[in-house]
Amino acid sequence: MSDIIRLLPDSVANQIAAGEVIQRPASVVKELVENAVDAGAKSIEIIIKDAGRTLIQVVDDGSGMSDTDARLAFERHATSKIAAAADLFSLHTMGFRGEALASIAAVSRVDLRTMLHGATVGTRLIINGSQVESQEPETCSPGSNLMVKNLFFNVPARRKFLKKDSVELANIMREFERLALVNPSVEFTLVHNDSVLHKLMRGSFKQRIVDLFGKSLDKQIIPVETSTSIVSVSGFVSLPQFARRRNALQYLMVNGRNMRHPYFHKAIMHCYENLIPADEQPNYFLDFKVDPASIDVNIHPTKNEIKFEDEPAIWQILVAAVKESLGRFNAAEAIDFDRVDAPEIPFFSPDTNAAHGLDIDTTYNPFAQQTDEAEPRQAGRSYGAGSRPGNALRAVGSDWERLYEEFNSERSESISEGVRASSLNADIVVDNEEPTSGQESIFDATTEGVTAYNCIQAKGRYILSPSKSGVMVIDQHRAHVKVLYERYINMVSSGRLESQRLLFPEIVTLSASQNAVLELIVPVVTGLGFDISYLGDFTWSVNGAPSMENSPVDTLLKIVEEETEGGDTAEVAMQRRAALAMARAGAVKYGQPLTPDEMERLISDLFKLSAPNFTPDGQLVVSLISTEELAKMFS
Repeated sequence: MSDIIRLLPDSVANQIAAGEVIQRPASVVKELVENAVDAGAKSIEIIIKDAGRTLIQVVDDGSGMSDTDARLAFERHATSKIAAAADLFSLHTMGFRGEALASIAAVSRVDLRTMLHGATVGTRLIINGSQVESQEPETCSPGSNLMVKNLFFNVPARRKFLKKDSVELANIMREFERLALVNPSVEFTLVHNDSVLHKLMRGSFKQRIVDLFGKSLDKQIIPVETSTSIVSVSGFVSLPQFARRRNALQYLMVNGRNMRHPYFHKAIMHCYENLIPADEQPNYFLDFKVDPASIDVNIHPTKNEIKFEDEPAIWQILVAAVKESLGRFNAAEAIDFDRVDAPEIPFFSPDTNAAHGLDIDTTYNPFAQQTDEAEPRQAGRSYGAGSRPGNALRAVGSDWERLYEEFNSERSESISEGVRASSLNADIVVDNEEPTSGQESIFDATTEGVTAYNCIQAKGRYILSPSKSGVMVIDQHRAHVKVLYERYINMVSSGRLESQRLLFPEIVTLSASQNAVLELIVPVVTGLGFDISYLGDFTWSVNGAPSMENSPVDTLLKIVEEETEGGDTAEVAMQRRAALAMARAGAVKYGQPLTPDEMERLISDLFKLSAPNFTPDGQLVVSLISTEELAKMFS
């Protein structure tokens, strides 16, 4: 039997390594810029064409390379950063594996011009898919000028699955933001298709934040500074009143390296408990300085995952530092008047008002104890938004009883319609029993001829409802997403999603990556009924929006987010992503309490649809716990 174990050729091994190190054009930008920083560059220019598919060029004024070093740099595991394994515990550079350049050269055409400072002539090296085509002397500027052309030209499957240009450019810009933020002493220029997207001068850390993310941040962030024998933490966090529901800017760095660290993120969020709503996030930009021997960056080829030796101690130091800054700038906890244990606020009684000569109408007192039931929600399309006090309802006058009767009549008809639709839905009917007289649906209970769902809400997330075959569990957020999506997609396809002028335009400031995506999809957004105009400095004015239940700004941000992750550029696919984004932005949130009327209406709307079991992106909406399963639980 012949031997079957053999060594892979270097070109194949490099392509396999490229699968981990070089995932998309943004990965190339990251690796080349980090090499330039390690080379001591003070000025770095990044030139991109076609979102990195055609060209990624990085020009720096770093130390440069000799002709021998230039050739050796593209060999696997060739590096100037370390010489022994022990050096891993005292890293002061971004790279150290010696895999990046070899991986890049394996899946692209590379053209490198480089010259040492003080030398009279440099060298030019051309590599095509790991194969060196030529190396010859070249007159060039000190430093390095490296061009990566036709990325993944020899790996068609990888090139085919690159996302559209707007998505890849957004990823490049996010990577650029991280690199520029962590190196404020370096000048950066980013050019895409001959258009300058960023030109950043060297300066302070705060100045770099403002230059990257907008001047409005200057007044929104406060400094954090502490130094101990374990760690030094410096940077900025946002004041609670400037927390964001979407698009929060959150960056953690250690020893000049970007990192993801959910444990430290949780520590920062702990500091904002009771200061911001549960659905909002603070901005933060924090840099940790630790002994290199106390961290391990050699976990993943991207080097974004960092293991700390003293994580529990750093947690305590971080929490103390952030809380101290919030307290020093008077970011005190606000009184929540909706809490059960909220302090009682005194108010003038009618006698007191008269004694002071105040002529005040006392027919309605907003602080008085209310005993009447809240107003049922007639529209049934906005769930869980709250109710008006009972005394205010009486202001409607004698017509209230008539309005309430009309509401009940419409609700009963809608519920009955939903029941009839659900009985015809093959996805929902879960047993083969023929319905008995007067029992057309999967629901059991009826009251005076009107079907009642007898729903209850569990954990602010699920709606439980009885059915013929057991108990249905409905995810309230996904159910509302499905209902809204079907409504919006029908309006888009029929051309009925028209723009409504806003009384007061809303202003939204985007990150550079989000701005790049929005600029490319303005025609799509306009076709959905949005009237937007660019004000400069990544700021947009929303002048009009389609008729919907949620904030136009939140919806616009959600559409940008969906487009960033999307792939198909067909108009129908983009419309569906936009409709889904609008539905997600407007759907009831987890933890939001719903009244029985609202739960009934939501279920009614859901089961009117032809396929209510799954959201448009395939997430389960309805699950059934059968009678047999319930019996087993108690057997």
